[in-house]
Amino acid sequence: MTRELRGRTAIVGVAESDLGEVAPGTTPADLMGQASVRALADAGIPLSEVDGLFAAGTQMMMGSLSLGEYLGINARYSDGSNTGGSSFEAHLHHAQAAIEAGLCEVALIAYGSTQRSLLKSGGVIPQEAPNPYEEPYRPMMPISAYALAASRHMHEFGTTREDLARVAVAAREWAVQNPVAWSRSPLSLEDALNAPMISDPLSVKDCCLLTDGGGAVVVTSADRARDLRKPPVFVLGGGEAQSHLHISSMPDFTTTSAVQSGERAFRAAGLRVEDVDVVEVYDAFTINTLLFLEDLGFCGKGEAGAFVREVGIGPGGGLPVNTNGGGLSYAHPGMYGLLLLVEAVRQIRGESGDRQVRDCDVALVHGNGGFLSSQCTTLLGSEAAL
Repeated sequence: MTRELRGRTAIVGVAESDLGEVAPGTTPADLMGQASVRALADAGIPLSEVDGLFAAGTQMMMGSLSLGEYLGINARYSDGSNTGGSSFEAHLHHAQAAIEAGLCEVALIAYGSTQRSLLKSGGVIPQEAPNPYEEPYRPMMPISAYALAASRHMHEFGTTREDLARVAVAAREWAVQNPVAWSRSPLSLEDALNAPMISDPLSVKDCCLLTDGGGAVVVTSADRARDLRKPPVFVLGGGEAQSHLHISSMPDFTTTSAVQSGERAFRAAGLRVEDVDVVEVYDAFTINTLLFLEDLGFCGKGEAGAFVREVGIGPGGGLPVNTNGGGLSYAHPGMYGLLLLVEAVRQIRGESGDRQVRDCDVALVHGNGGFLSSQCTTLLGSEAAL
């Protein structure tokens, strides 16, 4: 995304679908549709005006076609790009370009998953074909991939399991203040450290939830956005990057391509890390949060453990991170990136209730896909941030 696009489009509606464990017989399309109707109502835009569709999923091959069929929308522009959990930040950037080019006027980005219900019923979630160089070691994917990154970070920088556990505790502290979060009971540092090990050094508390759910985001031009129901949240800058698919091909387990996506986003937005009021990063595992704090420039490489300990990322800390509870405690329906956008918009609008960050004008949203493979960074802002 270029500097010329700064603030020319805005998010005008957001919503979650039902979350957690949904009613039997519910489909991913049902959840996409439910969230879409709610997001359009939030924006005050009728369904008939949507002419751009963006969707991806783990349980559907053609997400934008499924969304269009379900809602009865004959879109003139659609995008089903799938880069894992980062897909929706990428979709936002693509929607921005499409609106600017006149290819659509109202873009709807949506996601839905019933993975918790599917697995409970004995179903199988499709995954990328196994890598023949990794399969002989029988890794527990994706957990073992992230465990490799955590182990290497510990080896190189002295990061500890306590550093990882503090990320989980901070996420839970935010979730306690979120009435729709799946896990709301208090979590102590001791409890996190004593949780059952899944793939060393990651315990069950270092791993994201397994829930059903989805969400939707409505995007339009900045000019139109100012005349709608809610205060617009402007897209200030965005960047995308990728470095590999399989974890065995990752160039450096301790550095992700968020370095590049973040630099591109900040350059396009004309902002610095000091300008960011709230951070929403894809925390499928606790190591993600540490890596992204470093790679996005909030602290130096190898310093994220100390940053979480000394600066703080929970309520009352120096940098509010994952204020809805994140994928660790709020919800994680397979691909979590869209729900990051929902929370960021609510924070900028001042709609986050007990967990609201004061004077929140700039939010950084960072999506991660695959095995630390695809990274997409977005900077969002209020009218005051333009």
